[in-house]
Amino acid sequence: MKLRVIGGLLLFVGIQLPPLFVQASLQTNQSERNYIELDGPWRFAKGDFPTAMQPEFDDSRWTTVYVPHDWDAEGPFGPQYASGTGYAPGGIGWYRLRFNLNPEWTNRLIWIEFDGVYNNAKVWVNGHYVGGRPYGYSSFSCDITPVVHFGDRPNLVAVRVDHSCFADSRWYTGSGIYRPVRLCISPKLRVAQWGVYITTPTITSTAATVAVQVTVENHLEASQTFVIAHSIYDPGNELIEVSTAYAQIDPETNKTVTSLMTVTKPKLWDIDSPMLYRLETKIIAKDGTIDSVTNRFGIRTFRFDPLTGFYLNNKPLKIKGVCLHHDAGALGAAVPKKVWERRLRILKEIGVNAIRTSHNPASPELLELCDELGFIVMAEAFDEFCPGKNKWINGWNSGVPAKFGYAEHFHQWAARDLVDMILRDRNHPSIFIWSIGNEIDYPNDPFTHPILGGQFKPGHPNAEEMVKLARPLIALVKSLDSNRPITMALANLQMSQAVGLPELLDIVGYNYQEYRYETDHAEFPNRIILGSETSHRYQDWLAVLTNQFVCGQFLWTGIDYLGEARAWPNRANGSGLLDLCGFKKPIAWYRQALWNPAPMVYLCVSTSSRSARRERPLWHQHWNWPTNSRLTVHCFTTCPEVELFLNNQSLGKKYLKDATNQILTWEVKFQPGELRAIGASNNLTLATHTLQTAGKPNAIKLLPDTTTLRADGKDVCHIEFQIVDAQNVRVPLATNRVTVTLTGPARLMGIENGDLNSIDTGKTTSRNAYQGRGLIILQSTKTPGTIKLTVESNGIKPAHLVIPTTAP
Repeated sequence: MKLRVIGGLLLFVGIQLPPLFVQASLQTNQSERNYIELDGPWRFAKGDFPTAMQPEFDDSRWTTVYVPHDWDAEGPFGPQYASGTGYAPGGIGWYRLRFNLNPEWTNRLIWIEFDGVYNNAKVWVNGHYVGGRPYGYSSFSCDITPVVHFGDRPNLVAVRVDHSCFADSRWYTGSGIYRPVRLCISPKLRVAQWGVYITTPTITSTAATVAVQVTVENHLEASQTFVIAHSIYDPGNELIEVSTAYAQIDPETNKTVTSLMTVTKPKLWDIDSPMLYRLETKIIAKDGTIDSVTNRFGIRTFRFDPLTGFYLNNKPLKIKGVCLHHDAGALGAAVPKKVWERRLRILKEIGVNAIRTSHNPASPELLELCDELGFIVMAEAFDEFCPGKNKWINGWNSGVPAKFGYAEHFHQWAARDLVDMILRDRNHPSIFIWSIGNEIDYPNDPFTHPILGGQFKPGHPNAEEMVKLARPLIALVKSLDSNRPITMALANLQMSQAVGLPELLDIVGYNYQEYRYETDHAEFPNRIILGSETSHRYQDWLAVLTNQFVCGQFLWTGIDYLGEARAWPNRANGSGLLDLCGFKKPIAWYRQALWNPAPMVYLCVSTSSRSARRERPLWHQHWNWPTNSRLTVHCFTTCPEVELFLNNQSLGKKYLKDATNQILTWEVKFQPGELRAIGASNNLTLATHTLQTAGKPNAIKLLPDTTTLRADGKDVCHIEFQIVDAQNVRVPLATNRVTVTLTGPARLMGIENGDLNSIDTGKTTSRNAYQGRGLIILQSTKTPGTIKLTVESNGIKPAHLVIPTTAP
């Protein structure tokens, strides 16, 4: 064994393990602990098969799929299903996968880890039941050590997923193994899953204290003496600090070892510079390094002041947040990390700095991206306690709702699900608030109270029950993480206040109750107030800007999402800044003008016709109208002045200081041609935007977001397709149906068009354009080569694209 001295500390350097032996399709990580991705190919079939857990079961006629996989995204959708979950079919499905294990792992622990299976998952290995989880958003693992084989004899994992109660949610959930799965091979003296807890109790400009608690498990029959060795690497990957601690552990027990370290001149994690450190933790025994795990963390402070709002790193910051559900249009719930990265980067451009994970534990990959890109996160656990909420079947707030859902599992599983969420996610620097529930206090859904007056329904459970259910959950969170505040997103402060629920919370979340901000602040001056869910109205943002004590807001929503739909064939909810493709809607450009000070100008158009339900008109992103139509041109800008031109003729200059709701408007009679806005300051042009009248569809144009892909089975290319005229201008009203032909080492993940009323699954090779465009999503395989894509439509010129893939 080699010894190494760093900073006066004696460290053991780990011994390299023998080469790994696994099935050819499985990738390994050469370290003391090994992770093997179980992405497939899996065998899959819908329906119930009572003996499918047995190794000898014949699955040769089943479909081949790769996980993450969401069978709901494949449809067929139909009105016989529930509007709340996007008219998706649900049902029961089975997955089966065979794998081999290195015989040198015989004396190790073998676990299978699922990041999320929706829902009611049950897992068998070699015919033995090894575990499962009802809650479709919880990560869970199963110890399969006693039942696995090593060497040439294959193992069989079978997973049964039961989403037959398809109307079990108020939004689209998806069905299946929709998040990653892996094997974890570790020694019997090991760091527990999620067993490293990193905090930074003191931070100054010159030094930060890093406290690390490590839970070690001893699955051996004898006591063990070992060293816990920590190494901290800075954001530039330079080793900057080490620590060692000696410990002894009894057989078949756990032990927590605490270490303190110091980082000098810390680089703070911030929304503009999300600096991430890396902590490598090793268990070292007399034979060398036994186990090794790595965790990222950030060094930052945050605090809430009831008078002056939120502070990050001692600087005031208004929270400019959005709520997000977990689907991505045509992909359903099985969303690769690269897809989320594109979407989050677009939200960042708008000025969004915070994400609320509505209303369930998010995928680990989403939280990793928030760490990397600089979003602060309100991490939410549940949408309902017990009894359950209404889940609409025949359209939003229409007909007779279903009631079943997570409430059926709440009493047995809520504590476990909450514990696992906190343990899994508490090292993420992005997370700054834990939310234990969303709108649990929605009047009469299910709880009620006499204070509601004429709305009081005596047959419903009293709101006092909410407090009884919330209190132990709050205590549980505080026992696991005392560094972050706890909130709930409350829908009715009148009822919640009557039973004392806000007093249990560190931060009180207000959903659509901006009218209460000033009066509640006067009555409860020590209450920290946050707009946990708000509309896109300008006056709701104004309520944040004009009240220093309001920490910020989370818009409903950042991105359009499947489910919570209206009557068939409407399949999705259009409340997002981005559509289902991830394209910016006009409301996104308006929000960018409010939230991002960078110079910008953007034009959109409305007619005299508008929805009577809307305060704002229907904004259109094009200049194709009947001749002489009278239109209102709207301009969103950060520039002090904007001049509008129609076919090079000035229609006048307007000034932002005179705008209503920060929107400039002109009344214009339509003429075909070019509508152009020039944003300026003191006659210096800062930004421009143009709307151009389009002609007839002539060709297809492809706009990929990357020109190469890594052959790692994960990388993604987003390809916007546009229907364009002879002048290469997008035809905004075109609905041409396109067909995609793909060859080479890639998978067609889906085709989305953003149309909320499109009932195509998006998993086929053709789809209509919507507003003259759509999105094709490709994913690489693990084989390098050349991808060739052709997109065709009857009567117009096709488009071709070649994308090389290279070994990672």
